[in-house]
Amino acid sequence: MKIIQRPYLGELEMAVLEYLWAKGAFDANGVHAALGKTRGISHNTIQSTLERLYKKKLLTRQKVSRAYVYEASVSRDELMGRMITDVVHTLVDDDADSMLAAFVDIAARSDEAHLERLEQLISEYRSKRCDKTPS
Repeated sequence: MKIIQRPYLGELEMAVLEYLWAKGAFDANGVHAALGKTRGISHNTIQSTLERLYKKKLLTRQKVSRAYVYEASVSRDELMGRMITDVVHTLVDDDADSMLAAFVDIAARSDEAHLERLEQLISEYRSKRCDKTPS
């Protein structure tokens, strides 16, 4: 079994990303007011978290006055896709059948609507792929 050596996103990093996806660009003070105070987290911890996410290229930043304003540089769907791709490449190697079976199992266990959505996404993907194929 391989050991995953990809950068890990902690709970606070994910909470910050979720906040920025939902609310847009903010400086450390704004993020701290929304997340830090209710969690009992210092302003410095929020600032460090924003800086880590910036270094991981998940945030962009722009200097406004004396503070940086941070914004997500990837969408939630894009990040999820990257994370899943990393896990799949790390664990699966050439065993794509196991990976596909796991996705179907997860969709089926959550509820019937997720399984139907998976079927819809596959159908949409096939349609797009056929549209791009030269005639």
